[in-house]
Amino acid sequence: MDCLHRVGWLSVLAVLFATGCTIAPPPGSPIPPAAELLPGDGRAFAYGHAANEVLQNPVVADKVRDLFGTDWAPASQGGGQLALGANAYFAGNAPLRMVRIGGVDYIALAGCVPSACNTHRVLLLVRDGGSELLARLDEGGFSHYYGYGSKDVTRNTAPLIVDSGLRALRRLGNPYPGVS
Repeated sequence: MDCLHRVGWLSVLAVLFATGCTIAPPPGSPIPPAAELLPGDGRAFAYGHAANEVLQNPVVADKVRDLFGTDWAPASQGGGQLALGANAYFAGNAPLRMVRIGGVDYIALAGCVPSACNTHRVLLLVRDGGSELLARLDEGGFSHYYGYGSKDVTRNTAPLIVDSGLRALRRLGNPYPGVS
């Protein structure tokens, strides 16, 4: 009899947890924009064929550094809040891809710190034309979001846009180099 009671209570708890996961967000919550991976085309290589080429391209190099601000350099060298600095996250060699998020096309550049690829990752999105940059940098369990170049990119919208892009890339497989 005790076994039946336990099974009954476990069933009730399972139903409560399942319904708790399906409750709609509160009214007025921002909705993540739809994102899709685009077939490869020449636009993905507008600024280079590898991360180091993109980061040194005259059209986007200064914008990338402005995007990350003081976080570009390690904290130990007078940088911002990142122990390693954002520069260290671009050592990987993930392929450049095109992703459409909310009807806007972006070049997606994924990277990671080679010695800590499972926990220290970055996704940089460069809007077609280089006018807007967005990024998500994961630092051992903490996610930092960055936006540059648009009045529409705010503290609330940058995570929605970048995370939608990341989900689209994950549908194809792992977007980060060196991570299995």
